[in-house]
Amino acid sequence: MIESLDSGCHRTEVRVLYGDTDAGNVVYYANYFRFFESGRTEFIRDLGASYRSLEERGFIMPVIESHARYKSPAFYDDLLVIETSLTAVKKVSCRFDHRIFRHGENQLLVKGYTVNAIIDNNGRLTRFPEDFLQMLCRGCGQ
Repeated sequence: MIESLDSGCHRTEVRVLYGDTDAGNVVYYANYFRFFESGRTEFIRDLGASYRSLEERGFIMPVIESHARYKSPAFYDDLLVIETSLTAVKKVSCRFDHRIFRHGENQLLVKGYTVNAIIDNNGRLTRFPEDFLQMLCRGCGQ
């Protein structure tokens, strides 16, 4: 499920699986980056594209920078809300900001960001295809 908000923020819901947690049923810290990826993927899908469609055109969007600030734990079987905003778009990279909450609660669990570059199939930095760049800029409000 993804919901567009007036602020340019998108919401995606994800259920915490048992395999996402450690021995204490707390979400293992690195798995939040997977949740960020779910938010990014659905954000782009909501704009009308997909990672797959970009890859079929010969481009890949790897994460080149990431950061997370952990505020409060999530647990097995929690329904999480991932808020994703596209906060910067450049010719060869873009930045997504993420915030994660437990469904129905206002307490921030995790906040962070990822920066994605655009590379060709040979691993060389390249520019976003013009139509994809325009689509991203619409999502960012630029």
